[in-house]
Amino acid sequence: MTFIIFHLFTTVNESKTMLVKIDTKEKFIVLLLQDSIIYDNMAAELAATCKEYLTATVKNIILNFKNVSEVEDIAAKTIAELQQFFYEKNTSFVICELQLAVENNFEKLGLLELMNVTPSESEAWDIVQMEEIERELLDSDDFNFSAAT
Repeated sequence: MTFIIFHLFTTVNESKTMLVKIDTKEKFIVLLLQDSIIYDNMAAELAATCKEYLTATVKNIILNFKNVSEVEDIAAKTIAELQQFFYEKNTSFVICELQLAVENNFEKLGLLELMNVTPSESEAWDIVQMEEIERELLDSDDFNFSAAT
């Protein structure tokens, strides 16, 4: 695993640091958030960093919230929009291990039902792998769905 530190700044010029463990697998990258609170400005930096992976060989992301106990509202919306952005780019983005307070906040904001969330990281792995298989099948020229004549 690799540690990455993001340096973020608030409007009052107080430095905020976001710690993320990055674990690269064959088909996906797991980003394990280390902070207990995800502030609005941290989510914007996280989104910018995640979008950089869209040009990498391994594009699929699992965002693990195991250590996160609170997400500010704008941060929650940013993360939900980021997930949608990845799916629009035909790339998986699965969120896992939401703590109850964080899950409740996503629900309160009306975002949870729009998101791809799993209870465990291993289930997130399964989702990414299934979506990869689905994309491979849909991109394959082996299938002919034309009507029989």
